[in-house]
Amino acid sequence: MKNRLFAHFSSTAILVIAGFTLSTGIMAADQETGRTDLSIGQAANLMQLPLACAETEYPNKLSQTLRSEQDLASPRGLHPAFYGCFDWHSAVHGHWSMVRLLKEFPDVVGNAQARAILQRHITPENVAKDIEYLRANTAWERPYGWAWLLKLTHELQGWNDPMAAPLTAALEPLAEELSQMYIAHLPKLAYPIRVGEHANTAFGLTFAWDYALQFDDIPLQMAIKQRAHDFYLQDENCPIGWEPSGYDFLSPCLEEVDLMRRVLPKEKFMVWLNEFLPALMSPSFDLPVGQVFDRTDGKLVHLDGLNFSRAWVFYALAEQYPELGHLNNLADRHVAYSYPNLVGDSYEGGHWLGSFAINALLP
Repeated sequence: MKNRLFAHFSSTAILVIAGFTLSTGIMAADQETGRTDLSIGQAANLMQLPLACAETEYPNKLSQTLRSEQDLASPRGLHPAFYGCFDWHSAVHGHWSMVRLLKEFPDVVGNAQARAILQRHITPENVAKDIEYLRANTAWERPYGWAWLLKLTHELQGWNDPMAAPLTAALEPLAEELSQMYIAHLPKLAYPIRVGEHANTAFGLTFAWDYALQFDDIPLQMAIKQRAHDFYLQDENCPIGWEPSGYDFLSPCLEEVDLMRRVLPKEKFMVWLNEFLPALMSPSFDLPVGQVFDRTDGKLVHLDGLNFSRAWVFYALAEQYPELGHLNNLADRHVAYSYPNLVGDSYEGGHWLGSFAINALLP
């Protein structure tokens, strides 16, 4: 599938992004879609973000409940596979970023370092520690970290590289454990969590659904589809004008759309969308970007992530449904606002935002 960085600028416009120059006159656009491909130079800049944090153990937010003195250990001691990038879930999607970039650009600058990190970290012995930890702490990293771990497993399984198979084999027992935990948890969740941060139910189910399809995990597919119908099928008139909240990195309305486009066939989805978010159908639909006033603040910089997560939903909708093609330009504007701040950003954003940009630009 083509990667995406749309050339919505005029033919003379130039945007300086992350230390390099993007110009519609320099980069080749895909003739069928009008999209501008992410260059290997841009990929190299994005690769530096996970490389800089994957083995940076401190600062670190463990977000754990202490059950005994045995839990008073270092991040690396507790989670030897995913101990960097400030917290476990960011470490997981930092590893996903490396895999995704290596798949698209095998010779990208930093490839040898990325491959070495992946092989050092994702081993059966290291992953077993996380399985043990999650069995003892069944609500830990639910659903956000769970979703990214399943996405990483999904990405590895589809990677045509000799090192992919042993990495997938090492990680798959943890993914299977999380699948069972999802299946056990979803029937107990009486109401969806509709926030713009980690706990968002719809977001957690999108990546889990993609994993379930890739691995032919029928019980997980059934559990997700059932709860998506229960939670969201009757929803109407989502108040997207109320978004964003000040700390959002996800759009509650759009994450719901992103899940339902997966689990509903086209005819039902378009009917549902016309009830849930009818304004989205209009070519004049607009949604201002989320503005960030202080990128050294770990909460305020969430709004850059919101711009990328909105963009990946808009791009996917436009790709899946030509009648929603007008959303490409809106996605472009969201990316253009936040992308220039990725490289050289404060660690508060740098340890995680690259993954969101990559997911928007390399579906």
